[in-house]
Amino acid sequence: MAIELYRIDDRLIHGQVIVGWGQPMGLGFLILVDDEVARSEWEQELYRMGVPPDLDVVFASVADAAAKLDEWNRDRRPGILLTTDIDTMTRLIDAKSSIRAVNLGGIHHRAGRVERLRYLYLTADELRALRALERRGVEVTARDVPASRPVSLSTLMDGKGEEGAA
Repeated sequence: MAIELYRIDDRLIHGQVIVGWGQPMGLGFLILVDDEVARSEWEQELYRMGVPPDLDVVFASVADAAAKLDEWNRDRRPGILLTTDIDTMTRLIDAKSSIRAVNLGGIHHRAGRVERLRYLYLTADELRALRALERRGVEVTARDVPASRPVSLSTLMDGKGEEGAA
């Protein structure tokens, strides 16, 4: 099975990931890639509290994740790899170019970001970074839960948002 979903979600581990994605996938493991969280036992414990005891959780820096990605992809259980932002996912892809698809699951409002979907706000620089990933052969789509229809990056860039996905 291996890592079935590479997801950017600024909330990282939360109910939508565990229940919305994890249950339908029969998730066996979850990898949270974030340099700061990988150094913080306190933050790791907070995230572990939201995870069922039968689900393995790994916290890794970008460098550690790049080194272990092949091993995780040999795991027989389905897994999800999460990053908090586009930059972290891009750094992981720079280090390990075998990642072929990225899910934009939740990038929320902050200064300078424009709403693209109800759960997705992006700056012009973030759109450029995502477009650069696509030029490298990485499929970039937005999808909050498995039951929703994926929205392509080109639809997001056209500003059609959810209407363009219909």
